[in-house]
Amino acid sequence: MTTTTTRAETRPATGPASAEARQVVGFSFYQVNPEWRRLPQATRAKHGDELRSVITAFSKKLMVYTYSLVGLKANLDFLIWRVGDRLEQFQEMSAAVRQTQLGGYLHMPYTYTSMTKRSTYVDNLDPEHQDRRRFITVVGSKYLFVYPFVKTREWYQLPLEQRQAMMDEHIRIGNKYPSVRLHTTYSFGLDDQEFVVAFETDHPRDFLDLVQELRETKSSLYTLRDTPIFTCIAKPFREVVHDIGG
Repeated sequence: MTTTTTRAETRPATGPASAEARQVVGFSFYQVNPEWRRLPQATRAKHGDELRSVITAFSKKLMVYTYSLVGLKANLDFLIWRVGDRLEQFQEMSAAVRQTQLGGYLHMPYTYTSMTKRSTYVDNLDPEHQDRRRFITVVGSKYLFVYPFVKTREWYQLPLEQRQAMMDEHIRIGNKYPSVRLHTTYSFGLDDQEFVVAFETDHPRDFLDLVQELRETKSSLYTLRDTPIFTCIAKPFREVVHDIGG
């Protein structure tokens, strides 16, 4: 089970360009310095408990989910996935993590910031899907697959009708794999990538087959970059600490 909270109250976005409520989403991937694992076990346990208390405290303000990547990515150990309504909340939590004893041994090789919004494309099979994408609803699957995503500039020059036709195929294939839950978030102007996509599932083979089938679609011709890819296993932070050597 992940560390979770009820979705924080979301304030409507302000300004003339946006009247819809959105959420801010952050993926922070951490690596633990090997020197930490050479500390006495009691010290490591104390450090782990301190960081866990920080995560628990911020879970009252944010949706917080923790995942282990030990043995799954060479330069990473764990992920903290956060959903809130203000960027400052993420900064406050990240600062609190750094101020812990374990924080002195942590390196963050990757971090992604994004936001929810209505999709540009119509899901003809499920029209209400567009509105649901404005809010992250985590189903609590065992596995999470995350990667940043960038389309080519040529994609955005295509007429909307052509892009919609290609996305219709994309959506149709996705619906063949109901065991895989997709969370698409947007990073335009917020971060280096354009999207961050996160897939929840209890069946990694279904996700593999889905991605392989999507490679054969016409829309894949307009993918500029969709790496690095992160395979994560959902665990409460107490178990994450055990995995990293606590």
